[in-house]
Amino acid sequence: MDHEQQRGARHGADEPTSFALQPPNPNPAVPRPHPGNPYAAPAAVVPAPAQPKTPDEPGIGRLIAGRYRLLAKLGRGGMGTVWRAKDETVDREVAVKEPRVPDHLPERERSNAFERMRREARAAARLDHPAVVDVHDVAVVDGRPWIVMELVQGRSLGAVLQDEGTLPAREAARVGLEVLGALEAAHAAGILHRDVKPDNVLMGRYDRVVLTDFGIAQIEGETNLTDTGGFVGSPEYIAPERVLGQRPGPASDLWSLGVVLYAATEGVSPFRRSNPPATLQSVLNATPAAPAAAQGPLAEVITGLLEKDPARRPNAAQVRAVLESAAHPPAPAPTQVVRVTDGGKGVRIGRKTLLALGAAVVAGAVAAVLVITDPFAGPLPDGWKRHDLGDRVGSAVAVPAGFVKEEQPEDADGTGASFSDPSGLVRVEVDRDLKAEDKTDEIPGSASEQAFAHWEELRDGDYRAGIADTPAPKGRPRETTYKDHEAASNTIVFTTTTNPPVTREVQVMYYRSQGGDMYRLWIVYPGKGYFAEDGREIARTVIDSWDIRTL
Repeated sequence: MDHEQQRGARHGADEPTSFALQPPNPNPAVPRPHPGNPYAAPAAVVPAPAQPKTPDEPGIGRLIAGRYRLLAKLGRGGMGTVWRAKDETVDREVAVKEPRVPDHLPERERSNAFERMRREARAAARLDHPAVVDVHDVAVVDGRPWIVMELVQGRSLGAVLQDEGTLPAREAARVGLEVLGALEAAHAAGILHRDVKPDNVLMGRYDRVVLTDFGIAQIEGETNLTDTGGFVGSPEYIAPERVLGQRPGPASDLWSLGVVLYAATEGVSPFRRSNPPATLQSVLNATPAAPAAAQGPLAEVITGLLEKDPARRPNAAQVRAVLESAAHPPAPAPTQVVRVTDGGKGVRIGRKTLLALGAAVVAGAVAAVLVITDPFAGPLPDGWKRHDLGDRVGSAVAVPAGFVKEEQPEDADGTGASFSDPSGLVRVEVDRDLKAEDKTDEIPGSASEQAFAHWEELRDGDYRAGIADTPAPKGRPRETTYKDHEAASNTIVFTTTTNPPVTREVQVMYYRSQGGDMYRLWIVYPGKGYFAEDGREIARTVIDSWDIRTL
């Protein structure tokens, strides 16, 4: 029985158990090692003060594959032991995961465990996302795979919760956004993580958040791998459909993210009970108490993620929108003075009230009309013009009136259009790939797949697009929505191939219609300097005005 089960045994089988956490601490303690912490065991985490070497600890000093020198044990979990090690070839510290299985296990189960570690390496190595731990190497020693990973300096989210208490709502939303980004990248690559939990979320330096331990990930197209007589994963974070033996999907990982967010904000694991069978029963039947610390849309999205029916859970784009709002709430709007037409003194009211009033007539002791100018009134800003781009392009877009529609090349197929301002600082491009003309079946099955595929083409530079390879472009594809339909986006910062080079930024939107057509909207503008924010504002308005005829 592990530490968590021992601690939970003091409660009844049908009662939720808590993390014994404290409210958010505005002055958290300096990170320190916690070898007895059950959360810290599986996480490849380095406490801030380096752990002293223990001379009599077996394994320290061992050289793996003639290259990786084991320095200190970081933790141990069900899949193996994680070591801090030094790569003596390139002189850097790494994390090395040693496969460990009991000697008494049958050969089939031992093989399953080793295959699970190879799968972890394959799954993580296929992903390129800042919130996914990098895999450097797999060293096979005596038939066992040792996984060599980047060393993340920090602690697991589980250790943070145990030591410092619950996270404030904004911090929980920020952490959730990073984990969601890692899951979006995994799902776009056909990978389900299947073990999202606080232990597997690492809180690194400089506010970095990393999702690790893809040891039980399910990779699309590969044979499922389970323990004998059951499934693998942490019971309280396993989605109901997995408990029932149904086919999991991305919504199953989002359920686990919902449990993590609930625990992070409320300090209570909503489904944990005193033993695994009771925990699984609560996953299937228990309804957690409504979040109290998390409120508003954040509470609603956590509750929505914990819906038993995966079809009723919000999708990744909807979750992202809420988490971004919670992590980056708008600054309070300043009060504005509204003049009353009867010559009375100005009345100070907030922006929210202004928008609610609109052009309404306020009846009072003195009949007075409030004259309010709504900067967002009307379909387009002043000086903008809407362009219907025809049947082949299949959409309309708005740009500032001074923008010029560019001539398309003679060999163009008529499915694209572009506009630029006379200075050449801002350019808007719209194009469409028609499913009816896709004879080689090259159009991806979703907007997110297209976004990630396109990023793979651009991330190392693209001379044809004028994108230099040094410094490397920065971007992060993500799921979003277009008129309540699934879509994808990316914001890319790059250096041009011109002489002298300049920094540019581009916002890209992708949408795949129900008929299979793929649409793309590309807006590029200065990435630095005075006009950068103007370019971003133009991009936001162009995206908001984009009107696809057939969804």
